[in-house]
This record gives sequence, C-alpha cells and structure tokens, in this order.
Amino acid sequence: MPTRFIGDGYWEIISRQMSIVTKSEQQRFKDGKATVIGCGGIGGETIEMLARMGIGELTLVDKDAFDLSNLNRQTLANISDLGLDKSSVAKEKVRLINPYVKVSTFSEHVDESNIDKVIGDSDIVIDALDNVLTRVIVSRAAKRKGIYYIHGAIHGTMGQVTVFDPDGDSSYEKMFNLPSLGRELDDETLSDLKKVTSGVPPVIGPTPNIIGCLEAIESFKILTGVGEVTLAPRILTFDLLDFASFSLDEI
Repeated sequence: MPTRFIGDGYWEIISRQMSIVTKSEQQRFKDGKATVIGCGGIGGETIEMLARMGIGELTLVDKDAFDLSNLNRQTLANISDLGLDKSSVAKEKVRLINPYVKVSTFSEHVDESNIDKVIGDSDIVIDALDNVLTRVIVSRAAKRKGIYYIHGAIHGTMGQVTVFDPDGDSSYEKMFNLPSLGRELDDETLSDLKKVTSGVPPVIGPTPNIIGCLEAIESFKILTGVGEVTLAPRILTFDLLDFASFSLDEI
C-alpha cells in the first residue's frame, strides 16, 4: 500500500460522505460487521458499496464460480474471472477498493448445519440470494441470533427490498405467507418451499445492481442510525420499465 494511505487513509476514502454523517456515526459503520450471502448480481453491488462507504468487516458467502452468463449484470466479474470462486474475487475487489475493510469468505452452500458459523457475530445479514429455501434458513437464523436481516429480490426488471428487525413482529416467512411458516424444515416442508422458487429468474443488468445499492444504504442506516430504515412490513418495490411503479407499501 502506498505510504500516503497508511494511518488516516480510511477517513480520506470516505471524506465526501462526512457532511452526511458525523464522525461518531461513521465510526459505528467502521465498527460494523455485515455478512453478505451471495456474491453475484445483487451481492456484488452490495459488497462494493459497503466497501466504498467504509464498512468495518465483511463476511462474503458464495459457493459458485463466475461464468459467461454472469457478465450481463454481475459487476465483480470480467472475462479474466471466469471459473474463479465468486467469494474470492469479491474479497480481492474489496481489498483494491478499501484495504481498511476486514474480509473473510465462505465458499460453501448455506444450510442449517453451517448458518450459525457463517453469520457469526455479524450486526447485519444481507440476502443476495436467488431461492426461497436458503432465505428461510438465513432469516430464521438472523432472528434467532438477534441480527437484522435485509431482504432483496429481483425478477426481470422488478425488484424489492425490506428489512426485518429481529425484535419486530414481522418475519420473512410471515410477510410473504410462505408454506414453511411455523413448521420444521423437514422433507415435506422443503418440498413445499422448492415449489415456491420456479427456476432461474430472468434478469437485466440494472435491476440487481439497484437492489444491491439499496441493501447497502439500508445497512448504512441501521449501523449509523441516520435516516429511516425500510422496516417490514413496509417494502420498497419497483419495475424499471414503469417508473410510476416505484412505491413504498405495507403488506
């Protein structure tokens, strides 16, 4: 690292946002820990924005490697990254953006057996996933451990974001009326959940990246205390082909 970045370089990196937050508020973000589950379209943008805003610690989780079909939207990927683990590429990208961020990775699928290890003592868990079953596992663990769970999802040109307070009445399963609500994740429940996720969703580049930015700013609001968090049952939704569709609703 060049000598000029030793010492207070962190504060130079984030200096342009210091008219928005106080130093103590930014310090809370600097002390914050976030786990991002999924390092693809949504997750890649979330990770980059968190690093640029000065998050203190990131845990990056993804079993997959980059392939050609990722290039239309996943900003962490380029041709030279094809075949490489997404979590490892994400870690290197963070290092190049903001070397003051501490990063750990898990290149494994998330399930009930490892979710507590993956989340650890994070302040926030960010959903950058593409299937309902893993979201149920992650959201349950976050609530049990008293951690905020930020949900984001896309389909084509449509996106949605909401935040679940671990002490709140809402939950991911309750809000979206999932068949797993109040049930053990046995074979029958897993079968019912798999029916909710119907194949690989269509997607165009801007959609997941907007969701990633929104999840990053929700993280910033939670950790700094600045602004109003989009807490469930409120949900921010949009369709990029219809700008009149941008709305904040309660469901």
